[in-house]
Amino acid sequence: MLKSLFIQHYVLIDNLDIRFSDSFTVITGETGAGKSIILGALSLVLGQRADTKCVKSGEDKCVIEAVFDISQYHMKDFFVENDLDFDERTCTLRRELFSSGKTRTFVNDSPVALHVMRDLGAQLIDIHSQHQNLLLGNTKFQMQVVDVMAQNKPLLQSYGKEYSTYESARRQLASVKEKVSNLKQEEDYIRSQFQQLDEAQLTDNEQEDLENEQETLTHAEDIKAALYKIATLMNGDDTGGLLKLKEARATAQALERYYPAAHEMAERLDVAYIDLKDLANETESGIEEIDSDPDRLQFVERRLDTLYTLQQKHRLSSVAELIELRETLRRRLDTIESSDEQLAALSEELEIARQRMLEQAELLSRQRMEVAGDISARIVDMLAQLGMPNARFSIELLRKQSPDADGMDDVRFLFAANRTTDLESVAIVASGGEVSRLMLCIKAMIAGFTALPAIIFDEVDMGVSGDIADRMGNIMQELGAKMQVIAITHLPQVASKGKEHYFVYKQDTSQDTLTQIRKLTHGERINEVARMLSGASLTDASIANARELLQL
Repeated sequence: MLKSLFIQHYVLIDNLDIRFSDSFTVITGETGAGKSIILGALSLVLGQRADTKCVKSGEDKCVIEAVFDISQYHMKDFFVENDLDFDERTCTLRRELFSSGKTRTFVNDSPVALHVMRDLGAQLIDIHSQHQNLLLGNTKFQMQVVDVMAQNKPLLQSYGKEYSTYESARRQLASVKEKVSNLKQEEDYIRSQFQQLDEAQLTDNEQEDLENEQETLTHAEDIKAALYKIATLMNGDDTGGLLKLKEARATAQALERYYPAAHEMAERLDVAYIDLKDLANETESGIEEIDSDPDRLQFVERRLDTLYTLQQKHRLSSVAELIELRETLRRRLDTIESSDEQLAALSEELEIARQRMLEQAELLSRQRMEVAGDISARIVDMLAQLGMPNARFSIELLRKQSPDADGMDDVRFLFAANRTTDLESVAIVASGGEVSRLMLCIKAMIAGFTALPAIIFDEVDMGVSGDIADRMGNIMQELGAKMQVIAITHLPQVASKGKEHYFVYKQDTSQDTLTQIRKLTHGERINEVARMLSGASLTDASIANARELLQL
Protein backbone atom coordinates (compact mmCIF):
# COMPACT_ATOMS: atom_id res chain seq x y z
CA MET A 1 0.00 0.00 0.00
CA LEU A 2 0.99 3.63 -0.50
CA LYS A 3 1.98 4.95 2.94
CA SER A 4 3.06 8.47 2.03
CA LEU A 5 3.70 10.81 -0.87
CA PHE A 6 6.14 13.72 -0.60
CA ILE A 7 6.11 16.36 -3.34
CA GLN A 8 8.45 19.33 -3.54
CA HIS A 9 8.59 22.08 -6.18
CA TYR A 10 6.29 20.30 -8.62
CA VAL A 11 4.17 22.59 -10.88
CA LEU A 12 2.04 24.58 -8.38
CA ILE A 13 3.14 22.56 -5.35
CA ASP A 14 5.78 23.94 -3.02
CA ASN A 15 5.86 21.23 -0.36
CA LEU A 16 3.31 18.49 0.35
CA ASP A 17 3.64 15.46 2.59
CA ILE A 18 0.54 13.25 2.42
CA ARG A 19 -0.07 10.19 4.62
CA PHE A 20 -2.55 7.55 3.46
CA SER A 21 -4.56 4.90 5.28
CA ASP A 22 -4.82 1.28 4.17
CA SER A 23 -8.55 1.34 3.31
CA PHE A 24 -10.76 3.61 1.17
CA THR A 25 -9.60 7.21 0.85
CA VAL A 26 -11.33 9.90 -1.22
CA ILE A 27 -9.81 13.08 -2.60
CA THR A 28 -12.03 15.98 -3.64
CA GLY A 29 -11.65 19.63 -4.54
CA GLU A 30 -12.80 22.30 -6.96
CA THR A 31 -12.11 21.81 -10.65
CA GLY A 32 -8.61 23.13 -11.31
CA ALA A 33 -7.55 22.97 -7.68
CA GLY A 34 -4.72 20.54 -8.49
CA LYS A 35 -6.02 17.01 -7.96
CA SER A 36 -4.57 15.97 -11.33
CA ILE A 37 -1.27 17.63 -10.39
CA ILE A 38 -0.93 15.37 -7.36
CA LEU A 39 -1.75 12.35 -9.47
CA GLY A 40 0.77 13.52 -12.08
CA ALA A 41 3.47 13.69 -9.42
CA LEU A 42 2.66 10.14 -8.34
CA SER A 43 2.79 8.97 -11.97
CA LEU A 44 6.21 10.61 -12.30
CA VAL A 45 7.66 8.67 -9.36
CA LEU A 46 6.19 5.49 -10.87
CA GLY A 47 8.37 5.95 -13.95
CA GLN A 48 6.20 7.86 -16.41
CA ARG A 49 7.57 10.34 -18.93
CA ALA A 50 8.88 13.58 -17.41
CA ASP A 51 8.71 17.17 -18.68
CA THR A 52 10.88 20.10 -17.53
CA LYS A 53 7.64 22.11 -17.19
CA CYS A 54 6.95 19.94 -14.13
CA VAL A 55 9.57 21.85 -12.17
CA LYS A 56 8.00 24.74 -10.26
CA SER A 57 8.86 28.12 -11.76
CA GLY A 58 11.98 29.60 -10.20
CA GLU A 59 13.25 26.29 -8.78
CA ASP A 60 16.19 24.15 -9.94
CA LYS A 61 14.54 20.77 -9.41
CA CYS A 62 11.49 18.97 -8.13
CA VAL A 63 11.50 15.90 -5.90
CA ILE A 64 8.76 13.29 -5.55
CA GLU A 65 9.09 10.45 -3.07
CA ALA A 66 6.59 7.64 -2.49
CA VAL A 67 6.86 5.16 0.36
CA PHE A 68 5.10 1.79 0.07
CA ASP A 69 4.41 -0.97 2.58
CA ILE A 70 5.32 -4.20 0.72
CA SER A 71 5.33 -6.60 3.67
CA GLN A 72 2.48 -8.71 2.24
CA TYR A 73 3.56 -8.89 -1.39
CA HIS A 74 6.60 -11.22 -1.60
CA MET A 75 8.69 -9.00 -3.90
CA LYS A 76 12.18 -10.17 -2.94
CA ASP A 77 12.80 -11.86 -6.31
CA PHE A 78 12.32 -8.56 -8.17
CA PHE A 79 14.88 -6.81 -5.98
CA VAL A 80 17.38 -9.67 -6.29
CA GLU A 81 16.99 -9.82 -10.10
CA ASN A 82 17.63 -6.07 -10.36
CA ASP A 83 20.45 -6.03 -7.78
CA LEU A 84 18.57 -3.73 -5.40
CA ASP A 85 18.64 -3.48 -1.62
CA PHE A 86 15.62 -5.28 -0.24
CA ASP A 87 13.65 -4.27 2.85
CA GLU A 88 10.89 -6.80 3.50
CA ARG A 89 8.59 -4.11 4.91
CA THR A 90 9.20 -0.82 3.11
CA CYS A 91 10.04 0.31 -0.42
CA THR A 92 10.89 3.93 -1.24
CA LEU A 93 10.74 5.36 -4.77
CA ARG A 94 12.25 8.80 -5.40
CA ARG A 95 12.42 10.81 -8.61
CA GLU A 96 14.36 14.04 -9.05
CA LEU A 97 13.72 16.18 -12.12
CA PHE A 98 15.98 19.15 -12.86
CA SER A 99 15.00 22.26 -14.80
CA SER A 100 17.83 21.39 -17.21
CA GLY A 101 15.93 18.25 -18.20
CA LYS A 102 18.17 15.83 -16.29
CA THR A 103 16.35 13.25 -14.21
CA ARG A 104 17.45 10.81 -11.51
CA THR A 105 15.57 7.81 -10.16
CA PHE A 106 16.14 5.88 -6.93
CA VAL A 107 14.73 2.76 -5.31
CA ASN A 108 15.59 2.44 -1.61
CA ASP A 109 18.18 5.19 -2.15
CA SER A 110 19.97 3.22 -4.89
CA PRO A 111 20.15 4.76 -8.38
CA VAL A 112 18.20 2.74 -10.95
CA ALA A 113 17.28 2.92 -14.62
CA LEU A 114 13.89 4.45 -15.33
CA HIS A 115 12.49 1.20 -16.74
CA VAL A 116 13.29 -0.59 -13.44
CA MET A 117 11.29 2.03 -11.53
CA ARG A 118 8.45 1.70 -14.05
CA ASP A 119 8.39 -2.10 -13.75
CA LEU A 120 8.42 -1.91 -9.97
CA GLY A 121 5.73 0.77 -9.88
CA ALA A 122 3.46 -1.39 -12.02
CA GLN A 123 3.58 -4.04 -9.28
CA LEU A 124 2.86 -1.59 -6.46
CA ILE A 125 -0.11 0.47 -7.59
CA ASP A 126 -2.70 0.62 -10.37
CA ILE A 127 -3.73 4.10 -11.45
CA HIS A 128 -7.06 3.93 -13.25
CA SER A 129 -7.95 7.13 -15.05
CA GLN A 130 -10.57 7.99 -17.67
CA HIS A 131 -8.20 7.42 -20.56
CA GLN A 132 -7.53 3.91 -19.27
CA ASN A 133 -11.14 3.09 -20.15
CA LEU A 134 -9.84 2.90 -23.71
CA LEU A 135 -8.07 -0.29 -22.65
CA LEU A 136 -11.43 -1.97 -22.49
CA GLY A 137 -11.45 -2.20 -26.29
CA ASN A 138 -7.90 -3.54 -26.37
CA THR A 139 -7.81 -7.29 -26.99
CA LYS A 140 -4.50 -7.56 -25.15
CA PHE A 141 -6.09 -6.12 -22.01
CA GLN A 142 -9.14 -8.33 -22.46
CA MET A 143 -6.91 -11.40 -22.62
CA GLN A 144 -5.09 -10.30 -19.47
CA VAL A 145 -8.42 -10.01 -17.64
CA VAL A 146 -9.40 -13.56 -18.64
CA ASP A 147 -5.98 -14.95 -17.67
CA VAL A 148 -6.03 -13.16 -14.31
CA MET A 149 -9.46 -14.60 -13.48
CA ALA A 150 -8.36 -18.06 -14.68
CA GLN A 151 -5.20 -17.77 -12.54
CA ASN A 152 -3.21 -18.75 -15.60
CA LYS A 153 0.15 -17.29 -14.55
CA PRO A 154 1.91 -20.67 -14.01
CA LEU A 155 0.39 -22.07 -17.20
CA LEU A 156 1.35 -18.94 -19.15
CA GLN A 157 4.93 -19.36 -17.95
CA SER A 158 4.95 -23.01 -19.05
CA TYR A 159 3.42 -22.10 -22.40
CA GLY A 160 5.89 -19.24 -22.79
CA LYS A 161 8.83 -21.62 -22.43
CA GLU A 162 7.39 -24.05 -24.97
CA TYR A 163 6.54 -21.20 -27.35
CA SER A 164 10.11 -19.85 -27.09
CA THR A 165 11.49 -23.34 -27.79
CA TYR A 166 9.18 -23.68 -30.79
CA GLU A 167 10.12 -20.25 -32.15
CA SER A 168 13.81 -21.01 -31.70
CA ALA A 169 13.44 -24.32 -33.57
CA ARG A 170 11.41 -22.62 -36.31
CA ARG A 171 14.03 -19.89 -36.77
CA GLN A 172 16.86 -22.43 -36.81
CA LEU A 173 15.13 -24.55 -39.46
CA ALA A 174 14.43 -21.47 -41.59
CA SER A 175 18.05 -20.33 -41.21
CA VAL A 176 19.47 -23.71 -42.24
CA LYS A 177 17.05 -23.92 -45.18
CA GLU A 178 18.19 -20.53 -46.40
CA LYS A 179 21.84 -21.43 -45.90
CA VAL A 180 21.48 -24.73 -47.76
CA SER A 181 19.54 -23.04 -50.56
CA ASN A 182 22.27 -20.45 -51.01
CA LEU A 183 24.97 -23.12 -50.93
CA LYS A 184 23.19 -25.26 -53.49
CA GLN A 185 22.98 -22.29 -55.84
CA GLU A 186 26.77 -22.00 -55.57
CA GLU A 187 27.49 -25.75 -55.38
CA ASP A 188 29.16 -26.03 -58.81
CA TYR A 189 31.40 -23.06 -58.12
CA ILE A 190 32.29 -24.31 -54.61
CA ARG A 191 33.03 -27.80 -55.90
CA SER A 192 35.31 -26.57 -58.70
CA GLN A 193 37.18 -24.31 -56.29
CA PHE A 194 37.61 -27.15 -53.81
CA GLN A 195 38.78 -29.61 -56.48
CA GLN A 196 41.43 -27.22 -57.69
CA LEU A 197 42.79 -26.72 -54.17
CA ASP A 198 42.48 -30.39 -53.29
CA GLU A 199 44.33 -31.50 -56.44
CA ALA A 200 47.13 -29.07 -55.58
CA GLN A 201 47.96 -31.34 -52.59
CA LEU A 202 48.98 -28.43 -50.41
CA THR A 203 51.15 -28.99 -47.34
CA ASP A 204 52.29 -26.67 -44.54
CA ASN A 205 55.70 -24.97 -44.98
CA GLU A 206 55.93 -26.24 -48.56
CA GLN A 207 56.34 -22.81 -50.07
CA GLU A 208 59.19 -21.81 -47.74
CA ASP A 209 61.04 -25.10 -48.40
CA LEU A 210 60.63 -24.76 -52.16
CA GLU A 211 61.81 -21.14 -52.18
CA ASN A 212 64.94 -22.16 -50.25
CA GLU A 213 65.56 -25.06 -52.64
CA GLN A 214 65.07 -22.79 -55.64
CA GLU A 215 67.67 -20.40 -54.28
CA THR A 216 70.12 -23.25 -53.80
CA LEU A 217 69.61 -24.79 -57.25
CA THR A 218 69.90 -21.42 -58.95
CA HIS A 219 73.33 -20.74 -57.36
CA ALA A 220 74.62 -24.33 -57.24
CA GLU A 221 77.99 -23.67 -58.96
CA ASP A 222 78.75 -20.62 -56.81
CA ILE A 223 77.89 -22.60 -53.68
CA LYS A 224 80.16 -25.53 -54.68
CA ALA A 225 83.07 -23.20 -55.43
CA ALA A 226 82.74 -21.46 -52.08
CA LEU A 227 82.49 -24.75 -50.19
CA TYR A 228 85.59 -26.08 -52.02
CA LYS A 229 87.55 -23.01 -51.01
CA ILE A 230 86.47 -23.42 -47.37
CA ALA A 231 87.47 -27.09 -47.40
CA THR A 232 90.88 -26.31 -48.95
CA LEU A 233 91.65 -23.60 -46.39
CA MET A 234 90.85 -25.99 -43.57
CA ASN A 235 92.24 -29.27 -44.92
CA GLY A 236 94.80 -28.46 -47.65
CA ASP A 237 97.86 -30.69 -47.88
CA ASP A 238 100.47 -28.01 -47.08
CA THR A 239 98.68 -24.86 -45.92
CA GLY A 240 95.42 -26.18 -44.45
CA GLY A 241 94.38 -24.80 -41.10
CA LEU A 242 93.83 -28.27 -39.65
CA LEU A 243 97.48 -29.23 -40.26
CA LYS A 244 98.77 -26.19 -38.41
CA LEU A 245 96.22 -26.71 -35.59
CA LYS A 246 97.41 -30.33 -35.29
CA GLU A 247 101.06 -29.19 -34.97
CA ALA A 248 100.06 -26.62 -32.30
CA ARG A 249 98.26 -29.32 -30.30
CA ALA A 250 101.33 -31.63 -30.43
CA THR A 251 103.63 -28.78 -29.28
CA ALA A 252 101.35 -27.98 -26.32
CA GLN A 253 101.27 -31.64 -25.31
CA ALA A 254 105.13 -31.79 -25.38
CA LEU A 255 105.33 -28.64 -23.26
CA GLU A 256 103.21 -30.13 -20.45
CA ARG A 257 106.30 -31.70 -18.82
CA TYR A 258 107.93 -28.32 -18.16
CA TYR A 259 104.90 -25.97 -18.12
CA PRO A 260 101.71 -27.27 -16.37
CA ALA A 261 99.51 -24.55 -17.87
CA ALA A 262 100.15 -26.07 -21.28
CA HIS A 263 97.85 -28.95 -20.31
CA GLU A 264 94.75 -26.76 -20.62
CA MET A 265 96.06 -25.31 -23.90
CA ALA A 266 96.47 -28.80 -25.30
CA GLU A 267 92.93 -29.79 -24.31
CA ARG A 268 91.40 -26.65 -25.89
CA LEU A 269 93.45 -27.17 -29.08
CA ASP A 270 92.28 -30.76 -29.15
CA VAL A 271 88.62 -29.70 -28.92
CA ALA A 272 89.10 -27.09 -31.63
CA TYR A 273 90.85 -29.61 -33.86
CA ILE A 274 88.02 -32.16 -33.53
CA ASP A 275 85.35 -29.48 -34.15
CA LEU A 276 87.08 -28.05 -37.24
CA LYS A 277 87.78 -31.53 -38.60
CA ASP A 278 84.03 -32.32 -38.37
CA LEU A 279 83.24 -29.02 -40.08
CA ALA A 280 85.73 -29.80 -42.83
CA ASN A 281 84.14 -33.20 -43.39
CA GLU A 282 80.66 -31.62 -43.55
CA THR A 283 81.92 -29.05 -46.06
CA GLU A 284 83.36 -31.76 -48.28
CA SER A 285 80.07 -33.69 -48.04
CA GLY A 286 78.21 -30.51 -49.02
CA ILE A 287 80.32 -30.20 -52.11
CA GLU A 288 79.25 -33.68 -53.15
CA GLU A 289 75.57 -33.05 -52.32
CA ILE A 290 75.26 -29.75 -54.16
CA ASP A 291 74.70 -30.42 -57.78
CA SER A 292 73.24 -28.44 -60.61
CA ASP A 293 69.92 -30.14 -61.55
CA PRO A 294 68.01 -28.19 -64.25
CA ASP A 295 65.11 -30.65 -64.20
CA ARG A 296 64.63 -30.31 -60.45
CA LEU A 297 64.90 -26.53 -60.69
CA GLN A 298 62.27 -26.51 -63.40
CA PHE A 299 59.95 -28.65 -61.25
CA VAL A 300 60.44 -26.35 -58.22
CA GLU A 301 59.72 -23.26 -60.27
CA ARG A 302 56.55 -24.81 -61.76
CA ARG A 303 55.36 -25.81 -58.28
CA LEU A 304 55.99 -22.34 -56.88
CA ASP A 305 54.21 -20.82 -59.83
CA THR A 306 51.17 -23.00 -59.00
CA LEU A 307 51.20 -21.83 -55.38
CA TYR A 308 51.63 -18.17 -56.34
CA THR A 309 48.79 -18.40 -58.87
CA LEU A 310 46.42 -19.95 -56.31
CA GLN A 311 47.27 -17.26 -53.76
CA GLN A 312 46.71 -14.49 -56.28
CA LYS A 313 43.43 -16.02 -57.47
CA HIS A 314 42.01 -16.28 -53.96
CA ARG A 315 43.67 -13.08 -52.72
CA LEU A 316 45.56 -14.91 -49.99
CA SER A 317 49.17 -14.59 -48.86
CA SER A 318 50.24 -18.06 -47.77
CA VAL A 319 49.78 -21.78 -48.31
CA ALA A 320 48.36 -22.04 -44.77
CA GLU A 321 45.53 -19.69 -45.79
CA LEU A 322 44.93 -21.75 -48.94
CA ILE A 323 44.65 -24.88 -46.80
CA GLU A 324 42.20 -23.14 -44.49
CA LEU A 325 40.10 -22.08 -47.51
CA ARG A 326 40.17 -25.65 -48.84
CA GLU A 327 38.84 -26.98 -45.53
CA THR A 328 36.13 -24.29 -45.45
CA LEU A 329 35.01 -25.33 -48.92
CA ARG A 330 35.09 -28.96 -47.82
CA ARG A 331 32.77 -28.16 -44.90
CA ARG A 332 30.37 -26.34 -47.21
CA LEU A 333 30.23 -29.33 -49.50
CA ASP A 334 29.68 -31.60 -46.49
CA THR A 335 26.78 -29.34 -45.43
CA ILE A 336 25.24 -29.59 -48.88
CA GLU A 337 25.67 -33.37 -49.02
CA SER A 338 24.22 -33.88 -45.51
CA SER A 339 21.56 -31.17 -45.81
CA ASP A 340 18.67 -33.57 -46.33
CA GLU A 341 19.47 -35.44 -43.10
CA GLN A 342 20.05 -32.19 -41.20
CA LEU A 343 16.81 -30.63 -42.40
CA ALA A 344 14.90 -33.80 -41.57
CA ALA A 345 16.31 -33.78 -38.03
CA LEU A 346 15.49 -30.11 -37.53
CA SER A 347 11.98 -30.61 -38.93
CA GLU A 348 11.45 -33.43 -36.45
CA GLU A 349 12.66 -31.21 -33.58
CA LEU A 350 10.31 -28.46 -34.74
CA GLU A 351 7.33 -30.81 -34.84
CA ILE A 352 8.09 -32.08 -31.33
CA ALA A 353 8.36 -28.50 -30.06
CA ARG A 354 5.13 -27.59 -31.87
CA GLN A 355 3.21 -30.47 -30.28
CA ARG A 356 4.45 -29.56 -26.80
CA MET A 357 3.51 -25.94 -27.37
CA LEU A 358 0.05 -26.88 -28.65
CA GLU A 359 -0.53 -29.09 -25.60
CA GLN A 360 0.10 -26.10 -23.35
CA ALA A 361 -2.01 -23.88 -25.63
CA GLU A 362 -4.89 -26.33 -25.33
CA LEU A 363 -4.68 -26.22 -21.54
CA LEU A 364 -4.72 -22.42 -21.71
CA SER A 365 -7.73 -22.43 -24.03
CA ARG A 366 -9.59 -24.86 -21.79
CA GLN A 367 -9.03 -22.78 -18.66
CA ARG A 368 -10.02 -19.61 -20.49
CA MET A 369 -13.22 -21.23 -21.72
CA GLU A 370 -14.03 -22.52 -18.25
CA VAL A 371 -13.72 -19.08 -16.65
CA ALA A 372 -15.31 -17.02 -19.47
CA GLY A 373 -18.88 -17.79 -18.41
CA ASP A 374 -18.17 -17.01 -14.76
CA ILE A 375 -16.61 -13.66 -15.69
CA SER A 376 -19.61 -12.75 -17.81
CA ALA A 377 -22.05 -13.67 -15.02
CA ARG A 378 -20.15 -11.64 -12.43
CA ILE A 379 -19.96 -8.57 -14.63
CA VAL A 380 -23.67 -8.78 -15.54
CA ASP A 381 -24.49 -9.03 -11.84
CA MET A 382 -22.36 -5.99 -10.94
CA LEU A 383 -23.74 -3.98 -13.88
CA ALA A 384 -27.24 -4.68 -12.58
CA GLN A 385 -26.17 -3.23 -9.24
CA LEU A 386 -24.97 -0.15 -11.11
CA GLY A 387 -28.35 0.53 -12.71
CA MET A 388 -28.01 -1.58 -15.84
CA PRO A 389 -30.38 -4.51 -15.12
CA ASN A 390 -30.80 -5.39 -18.80
CA ALA A 391 -27.12 -5.23 -19.71
CA ARG A 392 -25.59 -8.28 -21.32
CA PHE A 393 -21.91 -9.17 -21.42
CA SER A 394 -20.16 -12.09 -23.05
CA ILE A 395 -16.62 -13.22 -23.77
CA GLU A 396 -15.95 -14.69 -27.19
CA LEU A 397 -12.87 -16.86 -27.64
CA LEU A 398 -11.80 -17.54 -31.23
CA ARG A 399 -9.10 -19.81 -32.60
CA LYS A 400 -6.07 -18.13 -34.17
CA GLN A 401 -4.65 -19.39 -37.42
CA SER A 402 -1.21 -19.72 -35.82
CA PRO A 403 0.03 -19.45 -32.23
CA ASP A 404 1.66 -16.38 -30.75
CA ALA A 405 3.02 -15.42 -27.35
CA ASP A 406 -0.49 -15.46 -25.82
CA GLY A 407 -1.51 -18.87 -27.10
CA MET A 408 -4.01 -19.94 -29.74
CA ASP A 409 -6.92 -17.74 -28.65
CA ASP A 410 -8.30 -14.39 -29.74
CA VAL A 411 -10.64 -12.77 -27.24
CA ARG A 412 -13.48 -10.27 -27.68
CA PHE A 413 -15.55 -8.61 -24.98
CA LEU A 414 -19.11 -8.31 -26.28
CA PHE A 415 -21.64 -5.94 -24.73
CA ALA A 416 -25.23 -4.82 -25.11
CA ALA A 417 -26.86 -2.24 -22.84
CA ASN A 418 -30.31 -3.86 -23.16
CA ARG A 419 -32.01 -7.09 -24.19
CA THR A 420 -33.22 -5.94 -27.60
CA THR A 421 -29.86 -5.10 -29.18
CA ASP A 422 -27.28 -7.52 -30.49
CA LEU A 423 -24.05 -8.13 -28.63
CA GLU A 424 -21.23 -6.16 -30.22
CA SER A 425 -17.61 -5.36 -29.40
CA VAL A 426 -17.34 -3.20 -26.29
CA ALA A 427 -15.23 -0.64 -28.14
CA ILE A 428 -18.06 -0.09 -30.65
CA VAL A 429 -21.29 0.00 -28.64
CA ALA A 430 -20.51 1.13 -25.07
CA SER A 431 -21.04 4.81 -24.20
CA GLY A 432 -18.72 6.77 -21.87
CA GLY A 433 -20.82 6.17 -18.77
CA GLU A 434 -21.30 2.51 -19.63
CA VAL A 435 -17.57 2.03 -20.17
CA SER A 436 -16.83 3.65 -16.80
CA ARG A 437 -19.20 1.30 -15.02
CA LEU A 438 -17.99 -1.73 -16.96
CA MET A 439 -14.35 -0.90 -16.23
CA LEU A 440 -15.09 -0.44 -12.53
CA CYS A 441 -16.73 -3.87 -12.47
CA ILE A 442 -13.69 -5.45 -14.13
CA LYS A 443 -11.24 -3.70 -11.80
CA ALA A 444 -13.26 -4.71 -8.75
CA MET A 445 -13.52 -8.29 -10.02
CA ILE A 446 -9.80 -8.81 -10.72
CA ALA A 447 -8.47 -6.82 -7.73
CA GLY A 448 -8.37 -9.87 -5.50
CA PHE A 449 -6.48 -11.90 -8.11
CA THR A 450 -3.82 -9.37 -9.16
CA ALA A 451 -2.59 -8.85 -5.57
CA LEU A 452 -1.85 -5.17 -6.18
CA PRO A 453 -1.14 -3.32 -2.94
CA ALA A 454 -3.16 -0.30 -4.06
CA ILE A 455 -5.47 1.06 -6.75
CA ILE A 456 -6.31 4.68 -7.56
CA PHE A 457 -9.52 5.62 -9.38
CA ASP A 458 -9.18 8.97 -11.08
CA GLU A 459 -12.72 10.22 -11.76
CA VAL A 460 -13.78 6.75 -12.91
CA ASP A 461 -17.31 7.85 -11.93
CA MET A 462 -17.40 10.49 -14.69
CA GLY A 463 -20.68 10.39 -16.58
CA VAL A 464 -22.79 8.90 -13.78
CA SER A 465 -24.79 10.44 -10.95
CA GLY A 466 -27.47 9.86 -8.34
CA ASP A 467 -28.18 6.30 -7.30
CA ILE A 468 -25.64 4.85 -9.75
CA ALA A 469 -22.90 7.01 -8.23
CA ASP A 470 -23.92 5.75 -4.81
CA ARG A 471 -23.63 2.15 -5.97
CA MET A 472 -20.24 2.82 -7.56
CA GLY A 473 -19.16 4.24 -4.23
CA ASN A 474 -20.35 1.06 -2.52
CA ILE A 475 -18.22 -1.07 -4.87
CA MET A 476 -15.16 1.03 -4.14
CA GLN A 477 -15.92 0.87 -0.43
CA GLU A 478 -16.19 -2.92 -0.53
CA LEU A 479 -12.96 -3.05 -2.51
CA GLY A 480 -11.33 -0.85 0.13
CA ALA A 481 -12.02 -3.52 2.72
CA LYS A 482 -9.66 -5.86 0.81
CA MET A 483 -6.97 -3.44 -0.36
CA GLN A 484 -5.99 0.21 -0.38
CA VAL A 485 -8.30 2.24 -2.63
CA ILE A 486 -7.90 5.94 -3.38
CA ALA A 487 -10.61 7.69 -5.40
CA ILE A 488 -10.40 11.16 -6.91
CA THR A 489 -14.03 12.16 -7.38
CA HIS A 490 -16.50 14.98 -8.03
CA LEU A 491 -19.47 12.99 -6.77
CA PRO A 492 -20.72 13.41 -3.18
CA GLN A 493 -22.16 9.89 -3.21
CA VAL A 494 -18.67 8.45 -3.78
CA ALA A 495 -16.94 10.93 -1.47
CA SER A 496 -19.22 9.96 1.40
CA LYS A 497 -18.06 6.33 1.27
CA GLY A 498 -14.43 7.05 2.08
CA LYS A 499 -12.93 6.18 5.42
CA GLU A 500 -10.66 9.19 5.08
CA HIS A 501 -11.27 12.35 3.09
CA TYR A 502 -8.63 14.71 1.68
CA PHE A 503 -9.41 18.12 0.23
CA VAL A 504 -7.31 19.74 -2.51
CA TYR A 505 -7.39 23.52 -2.81
CA LYS A 506 -5.43 26.50 -4.07
CA GLN A 507 -3.88 29.01 -1.71
CA ASP A 508 -2.82 32.47 -2.82
CA THR A 509 0.36 33.91 -1.32
CA SER A 510 2.08 37.23 -1.85
CA GLN A 511 4.26 35.64 -4.53
CA ASP A 512 2.20 32.96 -6.27
CA THR A 513 -0.65 30.47 -6.10
CA LEU A 514 0.02 27.06 -4.52
CA THR A 515 -1.81 23.76 -4.54
CA GLN A 516 -2.43 22.41 -1.03
CA ILE A 517 -4.08 19.32 0.42
CA ARG A 518 -5.37 18.57 3.90
CA LYS A 519 -7.18 15.79 5.68
CA LEU A 520 -10.72 16.89 6.61
CA THR A 521 -12.17 16.67 10.09
CA HIS A 522 -15.71 15.35 10.60
CA GLY A 523 -17.13 18.87 10.49
CA GLU A 524 -15.12 19.91 7.46
CA ARG A 525 -16.14 16.75 5.70
CA ILE A 526 -19.84 17.47 6.21
CA ASN A 527 -19.35 20.91 4.68
CA GLU A 528 -17.34 19.54 1.73
CA VAL A 529 -19.95 16.89 0.87
CA ALA A 530 -22.65 19.56 1.23
CA ARG A 531 -20.71 21.82 -1.15
CA MET A 532 -20.47 18.99 -3.65
CA LEU A 533 -24.26 18.56 -3.39
CA SER A 534 -25.34 22.19 -3.70
CA GLY A 535 -22.42 24.23 -4.96
CA ALA A 536 -20.57 27.05 -3.23
CA SER A 537 -23.54 28.16 -1.07
CA LEU A 538 -24.19 25.85 1.86
CA THR A 539 -27.80 25.42 2.92
CA ASP A 540 -29.43 23.61 5.78
CA ALA A 541 -30.87 21.15 3.30
CA SER A 542 -27.47 20.37 1.72
CA ILE A 543 -25.86 19.93 5.12
CA ALA A 544 -28.70 17.60 6.15
CA ASN A 545 -28.23 15.63 2.92
CA ALA A 546 -24.51 15.49 3.56
CA ARG A 547 -25.07 14.10 7.06
CA GLU A 548 -27.42 11.51 5.62
CA LEU A 549 -24.86 10.44 3.00
CA LEU A 550 -22.16 10.26 5.65
CA GLN A 551 -24.54 8.41 7.94
CA LEU A 552 -23.85 10.86 10.79
